[in-house]
Amino acid sequence: MPNLSVKVGKLKLRNPVMVSSGTFGYAEEFKDFIDLRKLGAIVSKTVTVSPRRGNPSPRTCEAPAGMLNSIGLENPGIDAFIEKKLPVLAKAGPPVIVSISSIDDPDEFVLLARKLDKIKAVAAVELNISCPNIKHTQHTTQNSQLISQDPRATYNLVKKVRKATQKTLITKLTPNVTDICEIALAAEGAGSDALALINTLTGMSIDVDARRPRIAAVTAGLSGPAIRPVALRMVWEAYQKVNIPIIGMGGIIDTASALEFFLAGASAVSIGTANFINPGASVEIIDGIKRYLIRDKLKGVKNLTGGLKI
Repeated sequence: MPNLSVKVGKLKLRNPVMVSSGTFGYAEEFKDFIDLRKLGAIVSKTVTVSPRRGNPSPRTCEAPAGMLNSIGLENPGIDAFIEKKLPVLAKAGPPVIVSISSIDDPDEFVLLARKLDKIKAVAAVELNISCPNIKHTQHTTQNSQLISQDPRATYNLVKKVRKATQKTLITKLTPNVTDICEIALAAEGAGSDALALINTLTGMSIDVDARRPRIAAVTAGLSGPAIRPVALRMVWEAYQKVNIPIIGMGGIIDTASALEFFLAGASAVSIGTANFINPGASVEIIDGIKRYLIRDKLKGVKNLTGGLKI
């Protein structure tokens, strides 16, 4: 049988398929649909220092070959998360990767990482510096900018968080940049163990009858198959430059689309929007990857990574 296990930093996964932050709740919502123990890892909804109610409704709408969302990092805050949500996630079985973020204070990332560092149930930390709600003004003349749109800001923040935790550190990057490699190299240079590519593309949708935006916040994050070509291109570009594992995401809905990411350079993949359409998508993809490896007589997933023939 082929070897599906992969290593991301210190994190050892039984298979390379995880579920993305914000698309899988706290795992409890999916326990009646799939055997959670089959997943490679579960990435939690992003947590912040203080509780957040999130953005006003409507916060989601369908888009061509995808969806728009502007949830606004709704979460109970780190203390309630550790007390009430983390035990539920840990009970599910797979390694738990906790996604952390801050709205306007980069130092909160450090505080969050320190709080999670000594908790055994936390397998890794995902640094979400690419949510549209995070604003950054230092080193730029623009009014507001995501941390992951600025290589210097990315480097400085990742370096601070790296000093605050011994956990495997995964930096999640935005596609809303001119050169993804510049940001990827900054994160790697600062000590990130892996990269997660990509977060959502910024988009919008308009109700032409009401002449109003379909999302209350006007703009939102576009996800789903519509963004897959962009995600693939960025994974492939980053793979040429960095020496740390890449977790590919963005429009993966079936085995074939997952395999594209491995061939482009991903060591693992994360399933997001597909969870809303087919709750069993992640497990189906795990089985599909196994069949593909057997069919092509490959020893393991590592033999797929970067296998694109140009």
